[in-house]
Order: sequence, then C-alpha cells, then structure tokens
Amino acid sequence: MRVRCTPPRCVSWCGWHSPLVRAHWTEQIHDEWVRNLLANHPGLSAANVHRTRELMDRHVGDALVTGYEHRIPSLVLPDADDRHVLAAAIHSEASLIVTFNLSDFPARQLSPYGIGAVHPDEFVLRLLDAEPQAVCGAVKSQRLALRNPPKTVDDFLPVLEQCGLTRAVAVLRSMADSL
Repeated sequence: MRVRCTPPRCVSWCGWHSPLVRAHWTEQIHDEWVRNLLANHPGLSAANVHRTRELMDRHVGDALVTGYEHRIPSLVLPDADDRHVLAAAIHSEASLIVTFNLSDFPARQLSPYGIGAVHPDEFVLRLLDAEPQAVCGAVKSQRLALRNPPKTVDDFLPVLEQCGLTRAVAVLRSMADSL
C-alpha cells in the first residue's frame, strides 16, 4: 500500500514518518485547518499554530501542492467549497483523500480520478496493519515532542481519541510499550 494523500493535521504525523505515504496539502487546506483549529480552541496561541503550519511545510518539503487551481471549475462535489481538495489530489496524483468529511467526497465523484476517500481512523488502522513499527515510532516521536507539559502514553492516547481515532487508539493501546 503506497498512497499519496491529503491528510488532516491530526493524522499528518503518520504520513510524515512512513515510507508508504506521501502527504500533500495546499495553502487553502492550511488556511482551513488553521482557521478551524483557532475557532474551536480559542485558548490556543495563533503564533504557535502558524509555527506548526510553517514546520509542516519545512519538514515535508514536497507536500505543498500548487498549480492545481485550473482544475477546480470542472469538478463536481456535494459541497463546491471542497473542490479545491479534489483538484489538489488529482494534481498531486494522490490515491486517497483522508478526511472526516466523507459525505462530501462520494466515491462516484472520486473514482474517475483513481482517488478514494478514507476516514482518518481507517487510514491510521491501514498504516498500523502495513507498518506497525513505523506508526508506533511516529506516535512516540509526536508524543515526546510535546514538552509543555510532557505527555505520558496514557495522557497522549486520549488526545488522539478526541481527534476521532478511536479504533486506531484501541490498537495503539495494545502497543503502549512502543509508544
């Protein structure tokens, strides 16, 4: 399973650390997750969120997709505001769009382009099945990077659960010694 995908931020750590995945995103995708994160978590520092955005681009050098905009007008999705995601996926030759919003990315509209949509929880489960050591290493790296305050495995897994990764967290709990 080798995929190119546009993952949401909460599971991007898997893609960054797996040779099976090449993550892609656009400035517009960045703008959306930053806006939503700050709106849903008003206590977060905007400067820290923007720093995360910059670090994502810096550490995954070829992830930022440009030149896809000309594809947008010809695409049809239930929510026209999501066409930019499909356009970027087509342009970057992604095989998956990783999204919580599956209803706005129906298979009949994606399949002509050889693209599927998958929930982040399913995406992480697939990665765990294909490459458990790499996923555990990515989870551990992400957890250890959180230093203010530091997070134990028991502190960190509920954070992933709150992100909607309930089934993946159930599997990760059985691998806690590697996290």
